[in-house]
Amino acid sequence: MEEIIDKSGLDEVMNASSEGPVFIFKHSTTCPISSAAYREVSGYIESGEDDESPTVYLVKVIESRPISNAISDRTGVVHASPQLILVENGKAVWNASHYDINQKAIAKASGR
Repeated sequence: MEEIIDKSGLDEVMNASSEGPVFIFKHSTTCPISSAAYREVSGYIESGEDDESPTVYLVKVIESRPISNAISDRTGVVHASPQLILVENGKAVWNASHYDINQKAIAKASGR
């Protein structure tokens, strides 16, 4: 997972979503539910990410609050943490939060 830490990084990710879908994972480093979601996202990545799978980008919501807020503004998805958003062509096409973030749901959303 590549971390988004600034506006230019977010711009790059949103632009990349025009070439193919990307996941943005909003993660709280202090929340046990978010830790569980992090393990699910990591498990999804380890289970067979290939050239066809969406790249997963990480935003630490406490450390990068302005970026987290910008994601909500740009996608129209109300903030939650943890939260996983699938973005295509700059638009949110799927999202899940809390315990709905699991490998099976992620794989289904990604078409894997």
